Amino acid sequence: MIKLILLLSFSLTTLCTFAQQQKEPAEEKIRQYWFVMLLKGNNRTQDSATVTKLQQGHMANITRLYNEGKIKVAGPFGDDTNWRGIFIFDCKTKEEVEQLLQTDPAISSGRLSYEIHPWWTAPTGSFIPGKPKEKN
Repeated sequence: MIKLILLLSFSLTTLCTFAQQQKEPAEEKIRQYWFVMLLKGNNRTQDSATVTKLQQGHMANITRLYNEGKIKVAGPFGDDTNWRGIFIFDCKTKEEVEQLLQTDPAISSGRLSYEIHPWWTAPTGSFIPGKPKEKN
C-alpha cells in the first residue's frame, strides 16, 4: 500500500510539473539578443566641441534605436577604462547590429569601437520584443 501511495504521489508530481511546463507562455522562453561592448576607439583626438557634438549624436541615436525597439539596454560604465559602455540589441542578425552601430556618430568617427556577442535571456521586462509601450 505504501508503495502504491508513493507511486501515485510521484506520478501526480510529475504530471503537475509537466502541466506547468506546458502552460508556460511562449514569451517566457529564452531567445537570442546581441550584447555589444563599447570600447575606446582608435580616434580619440577630437577637440571638446567635436566631442560634445559626437556625444549628442550618440545619445540621439540611442534614443532613436530604443524607440524603434532595436536597443533594449544602453549605458556607460562608471570607471575610466577601455570599456566605455554596453548595448543590448534585439535584432535578427549580427549584420543588422553592425549596420545599426554604424549609424552612431561616436562609432562611425572612431571615437568608440565595439565587440558583438550573441546573448540569451527570457524576453520579459526590458527584453519584451518590439517597440516600447507609451507611458500614460
